Amino acid sequence: MMQFGIFSVGDVTPDPTTGRTPTEAERIRAMVTIAQKAEEVGLDVFATGEHHNPPFVPSSPTTMLGYLAARTERLVLSTATTLITTNDPVKIAEDYAMLQHLSDGRADLVLGRGNTGPVYPWFGKDIRDGIELAVENYHLLHRLWREDVVDWQGKHRTPLQAFTSTPRPLDGVPPFVWHGSIRSPEIAEQAAYYGDGFFANNIFWPKEHYQRLIGLYRRRYEHYGHGSADQAIVGLGGQAFLRRNSQDAIREFRPYFDNAPVYGHGPSLEDFMAETPLIVGSPQQVIDRTLQFREDFGDYQRQLFLMDHAGLPLKTVLEQLDLLGEEVVPVLRKEFAIGRPAHVPDAPTHAARVAAAQAQEVER
Repeated sequence: MMQFGIFSVGDVTPDPTTGRTPTEAERIRAMVTIAQKAEEVGLDVFATGEHHNPPFVPSSPTTMLGYLAARTERLVLSTATTLITTNDPVKIAEDYAMLQHLSDGRADLVLGRGNTGPVYPWFGKDIRDGIELAVENYHLLHRLWREDVVDWQGKHRTPLQAFTSTPRPLDGVPPFVWHGSIRSPEIAEQAAYYGDGFFANNIFWPKEHYQRLIGLYRRRYEHYGHGSADQAIVGLGGQAFLRRNSQDAIREFRPYFDNAPVYGHGPSLEDFMAETPLIVGSPQQVIDRTLQFREDFGDYQRQLFLMDHAGLPLKTVLEQLDLLGEEVVPVLRKEFAIGRPAHVPDAPTHAARVAAAQAQEVER
């Protein structure tokens, strides 16, 4: 089965219709409320970004997700980006293994390089080493979760001698890793090499751009012997604003779009909707456009929507989640299941991966 959920970048943005800017405390609490609402309306995943600069608040994803682990029961807790380039892979290994234990396995992560160049010197790194850091750091992280004692030497950090990362992964199975990218074929190659998931942000670019990246990942996944190309594990982002009437949705969302920090004061809302996966309209329009993703990219495993950005008030976001959970996702679950080949894997879960590991052990 597919997983459906939401991801948040955690921006603190003025509401252009009122001029009011929430405090950091209000925005952090709002993210918690939004995650709990996601579980309440039947979504599967909540993911938070990682940013270390204003106007964003989620500088410590594992703190947020650990707190949510205690306040949710079913929700998969993930990141929209964990900075593999500027975080120490030893700390990532420890933090996310701890989150695994606290959440009873309801944890995975999306590794990426982020979208803020200055973050590199803030953490003592050089942006010119970005791809090298992503490759080397993940090679170490991958080993730390799979080997009890690690001896390692690389180019970008001090060597490790007889090092054991603690706690060890829950049930001996590391958190599932998605490699996120909006532009880098090297990251698609990396995801394919390890047989990990590939998460395409799928927000700012036309479909042809992501078709090339996802197509490369699928071909290389097969090349490395992990399965056929259509068995590769793909996640997609997307963003939507819903009202029961499409004209109401466009009228209400337009001031938020026009003034959004990322794409405001640029192309018109209509142009952006035509050229990117942004969906502003009725529940049926969101359903139809999302189903088109399968036509564009093949069967895939995870669909996350961006819903809480650009200064939208919490009340509006919660109304969006009601519509998403009650009217959109149930239809998408049913429609995506129709015609899905039996050999295409379900979205990865901890329980399923533990069972697969145990079955492999029996075969040996």
